[in-house]
Amino acid sequence: MARSLDAESLALVIALRDWLVTAAGQMEDSNEVLSSFLDRLIELGVPVDRAVSAIEALHTEYAGIGRFWTREEGTVVRYLPHGDRREAIYQTSPFAHVSRTREWLILDLANTPDDLFPIVPELKEAGYRHYVTIPIRFTNGAENAISFATRSPKGFGTRDLTILRMVIPSFALVTELRATSNRLDEVLRIYVGDDPHKAILSGAIQRGQVTRIRSAILFADMRDYTHISSTLSPESAVELLNNYFDCLVPPIEDEGGEVLKYLGDGLLAIMRDKGDDTGGAAQSALTAATKALRRIEAANNEGRFPVTINVGFALHHGDAAYGNVGSGQRLDFTVIGRDVNLASRIAELNKRLGEPLLMSKSFVEHLWGNPTPLGAHDVEGFAEAIEVYKP
Repeated sequence: MARSLDAESLALVIALRDWLVTAAGQMEDSNEVLSSFLDRLIELGVPVDRAVSAIEALHTEYAGIGRFWTREEGTVVRYLPHGDRREAIYQTSPFAHVSRTREWLILDLANTPDDLFPIVPELKEAGYRHYVTIPIRFTNGAENAISFATRSPKGFGTRDLTILRMVIPSFALVTELRATSNRLDEVLRIYVGDDPHKAILSGAIQRGQVTRIRSAILFADMRDYTHISSTLSPESAVELLNNYFDCLVPPIEDEGGEVLKYLGDGLLAIMRDKGDDTGGAAQSALTAATKALRRIEAANNEGRFPVTINVGFALHHGDAAYGNVGSGQRLDFTVIGRDVNLASRIAELNKRLGEPLLMSKSFVEHLWGNPTPLGAHDVEGFAEAIEVYKP
């Protein structure tokens, strides 16, 4: 292929490949990588007017990321949903075709029947003359692709296709490196939370390492979950928990909180202190818990649970400590410490006192307003009785 290019073109192609595996790999914005790559192709004389990439993603909310670029509008990102509808659309697309054949698809649209792929009439109507779809297969087996279209009356010539064949392997390499890094980042964030995943990726993986975070601590626990779930199938129990957490988590995140741990039918979250403004963290935790209780009440009234659900919230202020706990090659990046234990013990008082929301003395000391004291109570594991309050 290289011998078919003149010396100047070959030098520019080599420079583009070098840019892809060096500078492009350091860019933070994947949209910028794609647009800069296309700009360089255009500078090489490749008449690209439209490009679309589809890259698989490992994410709870979407199956992949599509980037749509045109000369007129630049890059637009679309998140490709999970589900049968998306799969049905994909299976009739050129992207699925090249993934199955592992061969480039090159269409002279003037001679391509409209029913070959659903997108063909759309491309013709937009004035495109030539269309190329290229499979990009990652080393882990993930099937991805990129397409190019041009309005040039001559289409993509032999020189254009040669340039594409020479630079696409480098583009695929940097795309896979970036996608792999993103997958690792997303999976860790999904399973251990935002700040812990950053700590892990920065190298905090030695057993015994502990990081303390001064914060308002929120502990939530469903009442009678063991009894409720005993009458449900595993699938129904999972659905119940997901609907339940849909009531709890959005208010926490809306208030700037972080869910650190799901604990079966409960969760542990924190609102970090921001400098000396400890009252802000406490108020955010109280607001989140109050909103979550309202959402649970609304869900109960709407019949979204198989039975009426009750939840207890415990709010405390202290140190949430991250620590690496385990043995050998298997560690858990978990939340530990006296203050976390105390929050969970206060949550056990909710049912005993018949209150959905309880706060510790150290929490209310950071709070604005005058909560109602409910006395001091013995809790397991603590020698002294714990003073608790309600809003």
